[in-house]
Amino acid sequence: MPVHQQVLKNLRTANEVAKEALESGHPPFGAVLVAPDGETVLMKQGNVSLMDHAETVIARQAFVKYDPDYLWKCTLVTTVEPCAMCAGNIYWANIGNVVYGIDEITLKKLTGADMRNPTMNLPSRTVFTAGQKPIKVVGPVPELEDELLAPHRAYWK
Repeated sequence: MPVHQQVLKNLRTANEVAKEALESGHPPFGAVLVAPDGETVLMKQGNVSLMDHAETVIARQAFVKYDPDYLWKCTLVTTVEPCAMCAGNIYWANIGNVVYGIDEITLKKLTGADMRNPTMNLPSRTVFTAGQKPIKVVGPVPELEDELLAPHRAYWK
């Protein structure tokens, strides 16, 4: 698991990916897969669609590309808490560590009933603890909340 300064740096990198997704007309969610050293970014992914969330796409691509034992030592860093679908994909891909910046309920305050983000009240930790693998989770990271919410404020109008 990355140390706090690495967490901040990696969340900011994921936020740049989210801004790129926004510029491409997609919802502003971003994720990066970080190597066991906590520094090296192995993959980057923004949201593609309602079904192809950044975390799901990156988890599936990582599963194809990397050995499960290696992925267990990696960290998926994402701007917003993984939804139930994404948490399931992270679990099955064998990614052992997750960092998120904003919790899903905080985002729901912005998105409301917008059908482009039909938020479920099912925290990622609940999904992970229902499984048999001890996935480590860090988040939310309140000191970056305003920074990470900025692209969402622009999108969810």
